[in-house]
Amino acid sequence: MRVLVVEDEKRLAETLQWGLEADGYAVDLAHDGEEGLEFAQSHPYQVIVLDIMLPRLNGYRVCAALRERGVTTPILMLTAKNGEYDEAEALDTGADDFLSKPFSYVVLTARLRALTRRGAAGASALLTSGDLVLDPAKRTCRRAGRPVTLTTKEFAVLECLLRYEGRVVTKHEILEQVWDLAYQGGPNIVEVYVSALRRKVDAPFGRRSIATVRGAGYRLVADE
Repeated sequence: MRVLVVEDEKRLAETLQWGLEADGYAVDLAHDGEEGLEFAQSHPYQVIVLDIMLPRLNGYRVCAALRERGVTTPILMLTAKNGEYDEAEALDTGADDFLSKPFSYVVLTARLRALTRRGAAGASALLTSGDLVLDPAKRTCRRAGRPVTLTTKEFAVLECLLRYEGRVVTKHEILEQVWDLAYQGGPNIVEVYVSALRRKVDAPFGRRSIATVRGAGYRLVADE
């Protein structure tokens, strides 16, 4: 899951980035409202964590601008303020949830998971293809009823392929979904993780569900 954190307190932003990345998220940071607005419009995020008190453009205006421009990504607003009017204004400008500082990291991540479930717009919480089952909320993978242990990045790549089951997903699309903007390497890193997935979710079960589409990318199909 790719997350944008728009927060001008750099220590807090970096702490959130460290924690979220340890939990398996790909995280981009923006430290002012204009930068956050640009990032949110230019890259695919599953959720945005948006501070209200930002330089250059405050969180209310960023949120309103995104909604006016058709960006429907779930937004969780953060603020040092506390009061029903601030919360009401955040929700009225298009935010999906509101959390006052100081906040519990455990609560933050629980709310992010809730927002992404809502963002799935009725889709099943489980991602399945044949006997391959991925549970993004519990971060578990099973094939033919047996658990499969995956690293954080392997899980994220497989989740991306499952969400687009049956269609070709390019290396660049996978990079956009799984790696953050700080990644400086080339797209061939995707090959490394696809190969690892084949060794874990295909080969032990006699499956060939992750196909290479030469010159295009990868396609995941049910293979029983």
